[in-house]
Amino acid sequence: MKKVGPYNCNSRRGMVLLVTLVVLVVLSTLAYTLSSRVAAQRHRHKYIIDYSKARYGCDSAVKYALATLEELDPKLISRPNVPDFSDLFALSEVEYQELLAQIAGESGYDDSDSDRSFDDTSDIPDVLDANDISDINDTEDSNDIGDDSYYEEPDSVEIPGPYGLPWPLVTEPIEIEIGSATVRIEIEDENAKYPLCWAMLDDAEIKREAKAGFETFCEWMGISSGDISTLEGQLEEIKATTKPLKFEFKPITKIIRTPTTTSSAASRSRTSSSRTSSRTRITRKTISADAQLAEQTVLFARLFHSSMVDTDILARPSIVSESRDESALKYTGMWASMKVNINTAPRHVLEAAFIFGGDAERIAEAVIQRRRIKPFKDIEELRKALFGYSDSIKKCEKYITTSSRFFTIRVTAVSGGAKASSVIAITKSGNRVQRVAVMNI
Repeated sequence: MKKVGPYNCNSRRGMVLLVTLVVLVVLSTLAYTLSSRVAAQRHRHKYIIDYSKARYGCDSAVKYALATLEELDPKLISRPNVPDFSDLFALSEVEYQELLAQIAGESGYDDSDSDRSFDDTSDIPDVLDANDISDINDTEDSNDIGDDSYYEEPDSVEIPGPYGLPWPLVTEPIEIEIGSATVRIEIEDENAKYPLCWAMLDDAEIKREAKAGFETFCEWMGISSGDISTLEGQLEEIKATTKPLKFEFKPITKIIRTPTTTSSAASRSRTSSSRTSSRTRITRKTISADAQLAEQTVLFARLFHSSMVDTDILARPSIVSESRDESALKYTGMWASMKVNINTAPRHVLEAAFIFGGDAERIAEAVIQRRRIKPFKDIEELRKALFGYSDSIKKCEKYITTSSRFFTIRVTAVSGGAKASSVIAITKSGNRVQRVAVMNI
């Protein structure tokens, strides 16, 4: 009988121990992999459920918003003692915080002034001299500054826009609970933004001005010359694939010919062979100007939101800040709105609008100063207030307005870790609301 030495015994024990360790490691790895996959699957299922709830909440909020839009009646306010919102996009974070601290400390913001309605126009001059205008952000000369009894923390101060809320909000955002989803509804003034379709104008007389206005707007927002050329090339491609942009429409009548088939008397006899004759029915259909405008708006809105436009260039942050989100996309109208509201547009958008008539910088500055006290009721009032620039204003009339009719509704719903969003573009004329397009995100 062969004896096993101590060395062989120890070797076998070591081998058994090694195999045991390997088996334990493999089992541990399998258990970890299995548990990770189970956890990932559970997380995926939970996310799908949360997203379904968020999507349902978002869609329900869209229906609610559209149903209540007839009651939307935004009111412009007077803001004589508050720094205007026009240049906030160009302020660095340091300048922005200094401005908020100045307002909070010096009480340049008087609630009674911001709540004054459009019709409260006492002691307002009929004519504003564009040569006698101070800095729009200079609050040191305000008559109401100096009341040390009033103070707010800078973080709680907001510079009101034309409707009393941060630009470009039209009404106070609505937050509601739909099931387990928290939903936020915001309405923005699209006529306060730069209409991207202007860069596609093909009229030889104003093509140069349109190009200059677009490039000026992009330069204000810090877009490089190379990216500006890229965007211009993309817009040229869109222009080549669609109908020319029109500003004015007239009702048109279309003649519609519909082939009809009628049976002859012989064909009605069961015993005779069937014979038919073809006739054409002529009908006339009138297409209103509003219907034509709506069709054009939908067409261009789809093109601007397609892959033909590199929105990443426009969405690139122009100011890196924790408290603000500034980019060219925020100030760009991509839903084919064609007019700029001079009462609600910021400086760089105003200048792009008035460049069609010349003296853009001086007119924009005069408008900014006047509207803080009394928003313009119509273009005729603008012409009278700035009578020295009436010829320039006349050339810009079809590009500007004093009331907004183009809005976007932004709906965001959050449930658990999932978020669903929708953007609805609408036009509103009186109580008539027309949906232009809906984009789900």
